[in-house]
Amino acid sequence: MAFKYPIVPLAVLLLLVGSALPAAAQNPPPRPPAPRPRVEVNPAPRLLYRRCSYWYEIQHRPSGTVLFPAQHCWWVRG
Repeated sequence: MAFKYPIVPLAVLLLLVGSALPAAAQNPPPRPPAPRPRVEVNPAPRLLYRRCSYWYEIQHRPSGTVLFPAQHCWWVRG
């Protein structure tokens, strides 16, 4: 069977292929964001904290006697 108008089948073929190309060129749908990792904080059973002792001491300086604040701190297990 010979076509009288060879342009018609060619036009139909180009129309079918041309309509499939834009669908293939589209980007894939975006993935949903990954769930955020959970960070669990488990404090140690023996926490350390600082205990301090404060006092005023007299210091003798060239300008005269001065009352000066002083402190001493140390770590304590709680």
